[in-house]
Amino acid sequence: MVYEQCKKVDVLQGVIVATDDERIFEEVKSFGGECVMTSSKHKSGTDRIAEVAQSLDADVIVNVQGDEPLIKPESIKASIKPFFENKEIVMTTLKTGIKSQEELFNPNVVKVVCDREGFALYFSRLPIPYKKHSEMGYPYPLENGEYQNYFKHIGLYAYRKDFLIKLSKMEMTFLEKTEGLEQLRVLENGYRIFVVETEFDNLGVDTMEDYLNLKKIMGE
Repeated sequence: MVYEQCKKVDVLQGVIVATDDERIFEEVKSFGGECVMTSSKHKSGTDRIAEVAQSLDADVIVNVQGDEPLIKPESIKASIKPFFENKEIVMTTLKTGIKSQEELFNPNVVKVVCDREGFALYFSRLPIPYKKHSEMGYPYPLENGEYQNYFKHIGLYAYRKDFLIKLSKMEMTFLEKTEGLEQLRVLENGYRIFVVETEFDNLGVDTMEDYLNLKKIMGE
């Protein structure tokens, strides 16, 4: 599904699956897709993509993760557009509004806060910004209008090729390892990530509950 959605993006020159799993490799080949076997020693998806990117003739590399089956082609395209508008941007990702208390307090739903120019300040599994209230505990109540200040991160990244390769050579950082979020390596090393807001929601399949929800959405 992810492969098919990527193929619909007209500004992409090609779609490649990067994996270290023979089963995935054979599955992609069975439907005529392009797949590359990579080292099994990579500690993050960023490092795996960088290995493949080194041999590609491309200015921008988009990393669409395999656990995002409902990603929209429009969202992928939106993540690429800023590179043509601002030459200083080295990396982009996506966000969409949080609409429920369940999403806000679910640690598998990553949250992001940005500055006024749209660059990420921080990503966390905790609800950010934290709302100061009388009980100062979890979960805390939000009025309907307050949800507009909370955003969840959609796990798609786009990079300038040279920055991606540079990033893959950086050591894993404290924040990255603590939260289990590889994008924090970028922020902790002083680089900026531009975050594009999209109206399209998405369901990352990280748990069995997510998988069962996906089956319901797709009618089993």
